[in-house]
Parts: sequence; structure tokens; C-alpha cells
Amino acid sequence: MQKDIDFSHFLKRAGADLVQLDLAVEGISCAGCMGKIERNLSSIPDVTSARVNLTENRLVIEWKAGALDPALFVKRLAELGYRAYPFQRDNAETLEAERAQSLLRRLGVATFAAMNVMMLSIPVWSGNVSDMLPEQRDFFHWLSALIVLPAAAYCAQPFFSSAFAALRARGANMDVPISIGILLALATSLIETIAHAEHAYFDAAIMLIAFLLAGRYLDQNMRRRTRAFASNLAALKAETAAKFISPTEIRTVPVAAIKPGDIVLVRPGECCTVDGSVIGGHSEVDQSLVTGETLPAIAAPGSAVFAGTLVRSGTLRVRAATASDGTLLAEISRLLDHALQARSRYLRLAERASRLYAPIVHTTALLTMLGWLASGAAFHDSVVIAIAVLIITCPCALGLAIPAVQTVASGALFRSGVLLNAGDAIERIAQVDRVIFDKTGTLTLPELDVANLATIPHHVIELAGRLALASRHPIAAAVARTAGASEPLADIEEEPGRGVHGYYEGAPIRLGHPAFCGADSLANEILCRDPEASVVAFSHGDVRHVFAVRQRIRPDAAEVVASLACLGIMVEIVSGDREPAVRRAAETLGIQRWRANVSPPDKVARIEDLTRQGHKVLMVGDGLNDAPALAAAHASMSPVTATHMSQAVADVVFLGERLEPVMTAVRGSRRALRLMRQNLWLAVVYNLLAVPIAIAGLVTPLIAAAAMSGSSVLVMLNALRARRSEAA
Repeated sequence: MQKDIDFSHFLKRAGADLVQLDLAVEGISCAGCMGKIERNLSSIPDVTSARVNLTENRLVIEWKAGALDPALFVKRLAELGYRAYPFQRDNAETLEAERAQSLLRRLGVATFAAMNVMMLSIPVWSGNVSDMLPEQRDFFHWLSALIVLPAAAYCAQPFFSSAFAALRARGANMDVPISIGILLALATSLIETIAHAEHAYFDAAIMLIAFLLAGRYLDQNMRRRTRAFASNLAALKAETAAKFISPTEIRTVPVAAIKPGDIVLVRPGECCTVDGSVIGGHSEVDQSLVTGETLPAIAAPGSAVFAGTLVRSGTLRVRAATASDGTLLAEISRLLDHALQARSRYLRLAERASRLYAPIVHTTALLTMLGWLASGAAFHDSVVIAIAVLIITCPCALGLAIPAVQTVASGALFRSGVLLNAGDAIERIAQVDRVIFDKTGTLTLPELDVANLATIPHHVIELAGRLALASRHPIAAAVARTAGASEPLADIEEEPGRGVHGYYEGAPIRLGHPAFCGADSLANEILCRDPEASVVAFSHGDVRHVFAVRQRIRPDAAEVVASLACLGIMVEIVSGDREPAVRRAAETLGIQRWRANVSPPDKVARIEDLTRQGHKVLMVGDGLNDAPALAAAHASMSPVTATHMSQAVADVVFLGERLEPVMTAVRGSRRALRLMRQNLWLAVVYNLLAVPIAIAGLVTPLIAAAAMSGSSVLVMLNALRARRSEAA
């Protein structure tokens, strides 16, 4: 118990009479750990909530203010076998990096030891059936022991420590049977070596440790990548704000000190720190956090703005409605936290199988030994038969059943432009029966296109493109890209919020807002024909043209939507974009269900509603506003052009301009899940056939090892069928 920590500095208000404490908890490795911690702490009187985030190893506790000493929770966690201390994101990242490095070092040592022991084991295996002298065999066994015992003591320490902590707390976790298996294999090998027996199993023990460490390191790495969303979200949060303390004077104050009604100043290039309304100034703002729309919006007096909104041009005065923990940005952070916590509860197929497997196998081996002893067999013979049972039921085939398919399927998906971002992504994607698409940047390409290119003379396009190079506005960038411009015009000036202007061949030249270029009537005509387009005007002397710019639907989107429907998967669009744009996309793609102007919390609410109805939802999105929905969905995908936060939260990232990788991921995952289940059944059937023979004493440890290896080879061969990820 950490008596020297003053927890009062880490407490946060969670309501009128509630306080909250975030604790970093070491040793959480699975959903079982989560459930044990949450049940135990929730049973404490006056505790209203205890939630574990497996991704961050973070425990969030809420209780009635003044009712409990926070040190009580640290003490209770210590009794359960977990070390806890106040959660601080920077410290947590440092510790996680150190753990990852530690696992990698142990994996390197285990792999090196396994390679050397295998070189010693091969002569023993061949010599036992030829003419190796007993003294030579003993020498090789002792050399193996000299390599493996210290290596195992170092490399298996994460499993031993976790198992010991669980047993000390009178509980159990997945590391308990793992540790028992490792210790039994090492002890048996040492005893057999001392007794000058033919067989020892040092090689199997160290290889098992290496495989387990590899799996744990990969899992740790994926969790660290998922935690990247927190740093991306934190980048949008400001710690201070420029507050007006008088009509003419501002002062920099902490955001936590801003109250409703206060007026703050937001300058170009800054993110707004509060939710509120503009009372002065004009600016273009990036509100993709709310709408997902990457095109700038105009903020003027009366406009609503939100924390995290980037001000691009003019200065704004904003009257605060909420600040700090009350903003939409803070709500998105909470939604992400809760969604990732819920996702952590998902039990992988291998974990569900291993919960039953380990106790059944160890019980069978123990009963076998006791049965032979009761029938009058010698203790040594009884132990050898029990060891044969343990070896023949070694979870190698079971342990390979899922990872082997995952590895092969991941490679096949990668070749198709699908990058897995989560260890259990394949299992979850295979189960989906509903797909929700965001529109902007997901069903559409992220880059803007000039839609009316055919109506504009080529020389005008070239000149407008050269002029557009002087602006950083995304619409101007679209014009420059379409024109293939590379040589900017000289002496061009930009007026923020209006456009760029200068002179070319003695005549004034402009590109920007239609009113800035004197092309209002022409722009209105285009908007009447294409209301979802954005327009930018061009003028050179008396010549005026208007470019209609909008995002283009991905070329194969309609085909992918139809293919998903053929698989029995319902498709809908849930977007923060404007209704005309969403309606047009839905009609183009033949999607019946769609919603527009949807906020991030409403996207999460829609997914939760479908989940309550029993649906498994795949969310496909790319924006900041999609991140909570991506985390809340049963499975999630993002294009490689998505924001860093969305990519970090998503289970899968796909490459290219086409939407086909979504279909590839679903088909490949369904096939892979079938192969995983087949592998598990192969392992079960193998045990049903082999275990009775081993119990009867008809199998030596050497034959058991060969049979065990054969089952592993069979599982691997079946897993190789996952290379054809495109199969239905």
C-alpha cells in the first residue's frame, strides 16, 4: 500500500456529490482480470462505478464524495494481486514502453536458447534409435539443462509473477496453468536427466516460452498502437485560453477557470477551447470534429463553435457556453474511453477455448497418475504415464489453432490492401451483419474534384491552377491539382476568407469567393443545378468562370454495397454532413437507410441501439467525429487517409482509392473464422483419440511428442488455406 501518495491531487469531480479517481493497474491481461477487479471494487459500499480499460490498463472509480479513503482501493487491488498507482498518461506511456522492451528482450533470449537446445536435441533424437552411448546422451541433456534452466527463469518471469500474484490473492488467471505447464516440463526433464532416462523435454519447454512471449509482445504492441488515440485527442485540447477580463483587456487563464458567459479570444491558427457562440469577428473554421466535413465553414456572429475547432483566418470572440469537461471534445473523449472499455470485454475464441482446456488437461493427467498408483504401478511409471498424457495433450495444436490462421490470413489481407490493427479483428469482422458507412472521406474520396471541368476552357483551367497555387485553401488546392499546375503566378496576394488576387498580362486576376470575383449570379446558377457542390470563382479582366468542386464517390462503392447485401449484410449511412449531400450519395449507391447532420454522440447512440437489437456492427469512417463510433462498434475500419485518431482506434486500415478492401476484409475474415473453428475441432478430435491411448499406458513420452508435433503440423496445413482471403 502506497501511504506516501496524497491522492487528493488526483481526484476529479464526477457529479454533484461524486468524485473520480483514475488508477494505473499492473497485471491486467484479460477480460477475466477486468471482471474480477470491477466486481470486487463495485461491492464496496458507496462505490457507484468501477470500470477497467484493458487497452490502457486504467481503472476509473467513482464514489460518494467524502465517504472513502482512496488508499482503500490501492489496498484492495493489492489483495487481489495487482499493483496500482495514480494514472498519469505520460508515466503510463513510459512504463508501457519499458514493458514492451522487457518482453522483447526476454523473447530474444528464449529464441536464442531454443535454437541452441534444438541443435543438441536433434542428435539425441536420432541417437536414441541408433548407437548413441548413454554417457553422450546424458551429456547433451545436461548441456540443455545448463542453457534452458537460467533462460526459463528469466524469460518466463512475466508468467510466473502474474500467476504467483493471482495465487497469493487466492484466485487464478490464465498465467497459472501456463506456469504449471512450464514448471512441470522443466522439473520432469531435470528428474529424467538425473535418472539417466532416454528423454528430456527442455527443448519443448523453452520453445513454449518463446511462443507465449511472442504472442504477449504482439498483443502489447497492438494495445500501445490503440492508445495512440489519446495523444491525438490531447493535441486538440488547450490548457489555457485568452479570456476578456474587461471589454478591452485579455488575460491568459487555465481552461478550467472559464465559466459559462465568459468571452474568449481565438486567433488564426488556434483551436477553440470552449463550446459557445461567436459574438464578434469572421473566420473560416475547420469543424471536422463535429461534422466530418473537411471543407472550411464560415463562422460569423451567431455561429456555434466547439472546442477543438480550428480557426483558419480571422479572429473570433466567443461567448462560452461550456468549457473544460463540459465540452463536446471532452464528451468525445469519454465516449472513446467507454467504448474501448466495452470492447475490451470481448472474449477471443482462443481465450474461450483455453478456459476449459487447461483445467481439464491437468485434471486428466493427475487422475491418470493417481489411477496407476492405485492399481499398483510404481511411482516412476505412474509419473511417466501422466507426463505422456500431458505431452500428448500439450496445447501446442490449440495454441497454434488461432494464431496460425491469423498470421496467414493477415498476410493475405495485407496483400489485398487491408492492414490489421487489432489481434482479434478477424474474429469480430467475421461476425458482422450490419455495416455503417460515414460519407465524407469514406464513401467519397478524400480529395476534392472539379465537377464541371468540361464546361471551362482549357487555358482558363491552366491559368486558374497557377493562381490557385498561391492559396492554402482546400478548394483552391483542388483547382491547382486538377490543372496540374506547378508554376505559380508572381506578385499574388491573399485576403483571408475571400481569395487571392493580382495582375496577369496587365489585367486584374482573382480566384476565391464568388462575390470577391463578381460572379455571384453564375455561382447561383451552378448551385441550383448541384446544391451539394462548393464553388470557387475565377476572374481575369472581363472573363468570369465558376468551378464546382466536390468529393467524388469511390469508383467501386456501388458494387461493394451490392456485394455486402448479397452476403446478407444491411448497409446504412450515418454522416455529420449536410442532408442534400448524404441523400445524393445514398441514392447513387442504392442505400435505403441514411441519416445526415449526426453528431458524434448520436453516431454512438445509433450503434448502441443496433447492438441492443442483437446486431454486430462494422463501422467504416475516417474523421475525428467518427472515432467514438469506431471504438463503440463491434468492429471498425478506416481508410489510410483517415485522421491519426481514427486510424489508431480502428481495427483495420485499408489502402487505395477503392472500397473493395471492405468486402475483402469481410470475406477473408469469415473464411479465417471457419478455419479457426476447424483447427480447434482438429485439436479436440486429436485429443479424444490420443488421450485414452496415453491413459492406458500404451504411449511413451517420445511417441507422445511425435503425435503432438503431428497434430501441430496438421493445424498449420489447414491454416495455410487462409491464403485465399478473397474466397467467399
